[in-house]
Amino acid sequence: MPARADGDFVQSLERGLAVIKAFGPQARSLTLADVARRSGLTRASARRFLITLERLGYVCVDGQKFSLRPRVLELGYSYLSTLGIDEVAVPHMEKLVAELCESSSLAVLDGDDITYVARVPTTRIMTVVIALGSRFPAYVTSMGRVLLSDLDPGQLDAYLGRVAPVAFTDLTVTDSDALRKLVGEAAICGYAIVDQELEAGLRSAAVPVRDHSGRAVAALNMSAHASRTSVSELRERFVPRLLEAASNIESDLREQAPILSTRLKLNS
Repeated sequence: MPARADGDFVQSLERGLAVIKAFGPQARSLTLADVARRSGLTRASARRFLITLERLGYVCVDGQKFSLRPRVLELGYSYLSTLGIDEVAVPHMEKLVAELCESSSLAVLDGDDITYVARVPTTRIMTVVIALGSRFPAYVTSMGRVLLSDLDPGQLDAYLGRVAPVAFTDLTVTDSDALRKLVGEAAICGYAIVDQELEAGLRSAAVPVRDHSGRAVAALNMSAHASRTSVSELRERFVPRLLEAASNIESDLREQAPILSTRLKLNS
């Protein structure tokens, strides 16, 4: 883990969070050695943090395997409850899902990734695992490209300069100039469509959700299987409904602003 010179930086907290983040959809149960390797800690340090997290109720142990307990959700819920956008957006997302019979998600830009903060699934099954808190690289998702399109030119340059895109499928766009063009098109059009770049057979469309200042604070999407929905249908049928839902969410957020402001003050 990188050394920190800042005297106000609490490295032990960073290490504890690294232990929690070592777990994931493909790493639900880990040995001590696994946690040490994935977090970049020594086995002795990883053990101390795991024991501490177990006693606090965030981790459980079964033989030599450690796993997270549901209490970890409290950490993310603290953020979501102050943000407020999830509870505002979900009713509109449910309406979208009922009408279009496809899944809808809401995500925010978190560093170089997007993080899912709300999701309303349909009964149809996709092989990609998506749950609240799931993270994906911004460049490969429709919601990520919409959120990247709201960055100023310097921020976008910095992002493209530090990210090394990898191909998730044969269709994934990894060239920086091509990605810059796609992000620019999303800024002009007000939406982004991704065709089987994250997962073969998965298409999605996304639009921004803006605050009162016009800043994109989240992105709203709908995803569908390529066998059911063409790119043209996403553009002609899904995007208009997404734009309408995003507009309604923005209206509700403006009405909720005084309430959310009071909530933030009470939680501070």
